[in-house]
Amino acid sequence: MLPVGHRPILEHIVEWLKGSGITDIVISTGYLGRAIEDYFSDGTDFGVKVEYARARNPLGIAGQLRNAESKLGERFVCLYGDAILDFDLRKLLEFHAQKRAMLTMALMSEKIQSKYGVIELKEDGAIRRWKEKPVIENDINIGCYVMQKAYLGYIPAGSTYGMKEAFEAALKNHEPLFGLKVEGTFRDIGDRAAYREADDYYSNLYGKVP
Repeated sequence: MLPVGHRPILEHIVEWLKGSGITDIVISTGYLGRAIEDYFSDGTDFGVKVEYARARNPLGIAGQLRNAESKLGERFVCLYGDAILDFDLRKLLEFHAQKRAMLTMALMSEKIQSKYGVIELKEDGAIRRWKEKPVIENDINIGCYVMQKAYLGYIPAGSTYGMKEAFEAALKNHEPLFGLKVEGTFRDIGDRAAYREADDYYSNLYGKVP
């Protein structure tokens, strides 16, 4: 419920889902979840249908997902509640269907410049190359998945469980797990600097509140 550009992060997420054609939404709640329910109610004011999967104890990301099992269809989109995304979600859904995947993860490219010179060695210890502060590029998980309900079988019911643990269990069992690189924006509101940057961006986009 942290406001970004005068709207809670979750409202940005709900609006993005609605714009992508998804109007049936389940929000997993825990401590202080009543504040979320009071704000969104049944979703009517936002043009969507909202239900809630309430957890009495902390369950971790995957545990919260398993707790919502009875409210989910055979295929669904899973999002984290602390990031604002903007990309073509329909392409992710189409790719998932084409691959007949159990889980498809949205990925984006992240570039990080090293603060140091990187030295590459040959097997005998001789220096092959010196790269001064190289840019390292990785494909990162942005916390958006398309899943089949069968994936929940890899999450113990009622347990505190992380998404990585469930993913590794499914991978070990050779389930069809895929990743798709998408183009767009990913704003992770994970620290104060990221929050200020996102808040400034959306405040300018929507206009300052007098």
